Amino acid sequence: MCFDFLKEMNTKLILIIGGPGSGKTTLIDELTRRGYVCYPEVSRAVTKKAQDQGIDQLFLTEPLLFSRLLLEGRIDQHKNAEQEDADLVFIDRGIPDVLAYMHYTGDEYPESFDLACKQHLYHQIFLLPPWESIYVSDAQRYEDFEQASQIHEHLVDTYKKYGYDLIEVPRDTVDHRIQFILDKV
Repeated sequence: MCFDFLKEMNTKLILIIGGPGSGKTTLIDELTRRGYVCYPEVSRAVTKKAQDQGIDQLFLTEPLLFSRLLLEGRIDQHKNAEQEDADLVFIDRGIPDVLAYMHYTGDEYPESFDLACKQHLYHQIFLLPPWESIYVSDAQRYEDFEQASQIHEHLVDTYKKYGYDLIEVPRDTVDHRIQFILDKV
């Protein structure tokens, strides 16, 4: 991908994407530990807040509301990341993830979702492939591995639709995956 105006930005916005359980949070946590500026996954906070209010899976009961809250959170992250005093900012999932999940579930969304993807761009996208041996379900992740693999395909299709080149990160140790990413940025 080459959006010329991104070259003028001092801070490179780097996404780490992939289906559920592919190791994104682990990499973000390690990058943070190493001193990089990182932004965590928004959906866990949205899901936890809904659960605290007695809604077990907002994504399932009110998918458009859930997706709108994610979109707002990811737009805020994008705006905040642009203002960071850092060369690199790593972000766990991006705005197009919202649409990929909506495509996966077959839910409709307003044109403003598409517009948000076109207005808020990223410099590089690192894609973590499905990896069954590290996949773990938890209180905020309801998908099984097969569903996570299907979501992965929707992520690939959605990001490519917006003109991004995806850099697939090999299945490897955390240190090797981090080094792979750092060598490419």
